[in-house]
Amino acid sequence: MAEVAATPAVSTEAFDVSARLGPSARGVDAAELASRLPDIVIRAREVAATVVHGAHGRRRAGTGENFWQFRPFGAGEAAHRIDWRRSARDDRLFVREREWEAAHSYFLWMDCSPSMGFVSSLAMEPKLDRALTLGLALADVLMRGGERVGLLGLTHPMSTRDIIERLAQALVAAGGAARGELPEAAALPGGAKALLISDFLCDPQALSERLTTLAGNGAAGALLMIADPVEETFPFEGETIFLDTDSRAQLRAGRAQSWRDAYVERLARHRDEIAKAAADVGFSLHIHRTDRPAAEAALSLSFALASGLERV
Repeated sequence: MAEVAATPAVSTEAFDVSARLGPSARGVDAAELASRLPDIVIRAREVAATVVHGAHGRRRAGTGENFWQFRPFGAGEAAHRIDWRRSARDDRLFVREREWEAAHSYFLWMDCSPSMGFVSSLAMEPKLDRALTLGLALADVLMRGGERVGLLGLTHPMSTRDIIERLAQALVAAGGAARGELPEAAALPGGAKALLISDFLCDPQALSERLTTLAGNGAAGALLMIADPVEETFPFEGETIFLDTDSRAQLRAGRAQSWRDAYVERLARHRDEIAKAAADVGFSLHIHRTDRPAAEAALSLSFALASGLERV
């Protein structure tokens, strides 16, 4: 990590620019991600355990006797779910689903681009760590509620007890594929749901186009915007040096506090544009600050997911 700005009241850090500039270096690399993930996996389990009793799956006692459909057995699922009689008539394995347990397929994306490495002394942890913790925790909560979860562009949706570890391993194995500031441009299956976690400090028009592609077949979704507290409050005063997270560009402000009102106004406009991009395709937008407990956002969003991705 490299220090990027400082005032007497607050200090900030981001990814070391010199260590990642180059044709293949964007954001956190596989080695750094692998070193972070053991602690993140532990925190994700803790957050999921806190949330799981408040998150309601689609299973309902008394209405689960009606046959719904056979579907192909997915990698990572428990073997006891296989319907061996149906599977014997084909060269594939099948699972028998009843009406109450027909699962949604959720596609999860967590931004690992350079801006996610930002952290201030006012935050509990970097935006990247919080995004990964929340994404993995929500995957576990959804799995326990009877849903299937996969990483967008990296894995098929799965339902397995070790889903946190499976998804974490897939992120490390993906290397650079997981480090773009926008999710993969691919239409999701109809009826699927997307959960995108990022700071969304990107071009709103580019995001709008990407969301339109994702939702092209009727998929629903939610955006979870992760923000460091200084990104909202701009507490800098006096002479401050601001460094671009994507390059070596610098900006020196003699009286940083004189920029505060204009910055806050521009941030509000940017968020309005992101919210509109989401709303245009029927996605919801939720905002979470890294000086708040992770379980707070996970609980709120799990209820939103259970109630049809309505904004809460």
